[in-house]
Amino acid sequence: MTCASCVARVEKALKKVPGVQNANVNLATESARVTYAGGEDMAPALRRAVRDAGYEPRAADAALDAPDAGPWAGFAPIAIGLLLCAPLVLPMLLMPLGIHWMPPAWVQFALATPVQFWLGARFYKAAWGALKAGSGNMELLVAIGTTAAWLLSMWLWLFSGHGEHAHLYFESAAVVITLVRLGKWLEERAKRQTTAAIRALHALRPSVAHLIDWDGAEKDIPVDELRAGDKLAVRPGERVPADGTVTEGATQVDESMLTGEPLPVAKAVGDALTGGSINGDGRVLMTVTAAGSESVLAHIIRLVQDAQAVKAPVQRLVDQVSAVFVPVVIAIALATLAGWWLAGVGAETAVIRAVAVLVIACPCALGLATPTAIMAGTGVAAKFGILIKDAEALEVAHQVDTVAFDKTGTLTLGQPKLLALVPAPGVDEAAALRAAASLQSGSEHPLARAVLADARDKGVAIDAPQDVRAVPGRGTEGRVAGHEVLIGSARWMNELGVDLKPFEAAVHDWQAQGATISIVAIRTANDQTPREQNAAAPRAVALLAFGDEPKPGARAAIDALHARGVRAVMISGDNRGAAEAMARRLGLNPDAGEVMAEVLPGDKAAAVQALRAGSMVFPPLPGGGEGWGEGGGPSQVTAPELAAQPLP
Repeated sequence: MTCASCVARVEKALKKVPGVQNANVNLATESARVTYAGGEDMAPALRRAVRDAGYEPRAADAALDAPDAGPWAGFAPIAIGLLLCAPLVLPMLLMPLGIHWMPPAWVQFALATPVQFWLGARFYKAAWGALKAGSGNMELLVAIGTTAAWLLSMWLWLFSGHGEHAHLYFESAAVVITLVRLGKWLEERAKRQTTAAIRALHALRPSVAHLIDWDGAEKDIPVDELRAGDKLAVRPGERVPADGTVTEGATQVDESMLTGEPLPVAKAVGDALTGGSINGDGRVLMTVTAAGSESVLAHIIRLVQDAQAVKAPVQRLVDQVSAVFVPVVIAIALATLAGWWLAGVGAETAVIRAVAVLVIACPCALGLATPTAIMAGTGVAAKFGILIKDAEALEVAHQVDTVAFDKTGTLTLGQPKLLALVPAPGVDEAAALRAAASLQSGSEHPLARAVLADARDKGVAIDAPQDVRAVPGRGTEGRVAGHEVLIGSARWMNELGVDLKPFEAAVHDWQAQGATISIVAIRTANDQTPREQNAAAPRAVALLAFGDEPKPGARAAIDALHARGVRAVMISGDNRGAAEAMARRLGLNPDAGEVMAEVLPGDKAAAVQALRAGSMVFPPLPGGGEGWGEGGGPSQVTAPELAAQPLP
């Protein structure tokens, strides 16, 4: 599809199919969303209607599964056209310098004809399809206008009596075709970049799942065949193939694609798993609760697709105008031809001016400008991690008076740092840091990287650990310099019988500031003593407090919003004290209601609703969130809004 007339033709064809209630075709994404009644399979009839309209239908999933073309895909014919046009255009550029020379007529003919009938073949094919369907499109204008210019040049060259000295218009036909093809290539390239977000989301879904059969054996099946109730095994490092619950085992899962939280989340029996998240170091069994189109990941993909498929109000107006654009242009061109002919200027001048009307209208900017602008806007926003829910939200964004931000990963770095190491009485701080860093020297866990970074900054030597083992959902243990070292949560330490009384005050203080707490414990052991035979309770030697830092530019962004009179609100799951402390560092005013603390992920939609109820302008509220799941809050609000998201 190339113009709004194409959109109107496809929509008209789809709406004629019995049972179809509505059809919405988007030019920028070349996609159609059809609403129909009844439970029968409408796909064959819809495909046939699209083919009858002169276009080749393709399922949305098939389009996304197609190999991703490179940035220069399809440019070779355009390059040839540019090379053929160069000798025709260059003399025109030299005219202001006083150089008046044009290639001989036969050279112009030889250069322009391949462009007209080879590079322009797609215009003739599409124009013929439009004529058969009884409608017009941009290709029809291009075909009529450039063919008229080419035929006029042939007539002037061969029959007007001027011969080689005739004023020809081969270059006009060739340049128009080449530039329109170049514009279409640039548009298609932009479309590929814009759909990269959807492709990236599709890539989050693994292709194979490990199904546990009735006899307990594992077999690999395509993810598309999963159904609710299936029993699956998820191995360490794999992506979770579908939504479900853990039925056996424990692990840590990276859910940053959904929540934006940088830290893995501990999962045990009964906990929920989300398709597309990454399993950590434990093997778990799960029961599928939602697969395919019912999964959370599929919902997110539909959200992004809807953002590119929904038409803005101004675009719907453009479609109405464009429906009559092509016949009106042709009528004006014919009127121009007749008018100048009757005025007595001669057939040559009349034809030239009629062709000019057609050529000027060829790009059909009316139909392309609005969807292309929306596509470009959403594409640029996507590069900066902003998901625009729909075109209407983009159009009315200037009315926003309140912006809601998620904290972690949006206003903060989402990369934990070691804020403090609190040693136990009588324990050397450097020795405790050395033990912690040595044990985690081979780990990629965000907290482990924070400890290692702090050790490097302080010049602490790191020993080679031995017999390191991750305890899913708990922590890590191993041998360092003849001692068994353990690092993990306070809950794990309590399970092991570790005395944490020396750290009670520090734990309370740091948790009040929103810090994540880990405990370093040591159990003296002989290198030959098996771990399972060493039952002595470990001794806590240090407390590690981890925290986040504001993102560079976050304070400036909030200040810029305030300067524009826009209210900024931070929504966080932290306790109020920790959330307000970070808010003040970001320039937010907790006393003015710019902090919403202790909000669970599932309650963020209600938080957005509460903010909207207190706002004065409609539609007032975009939402900013680092994880794709943060869009779940704004997506449940009826009015248009924006949702800031990262691209995986």
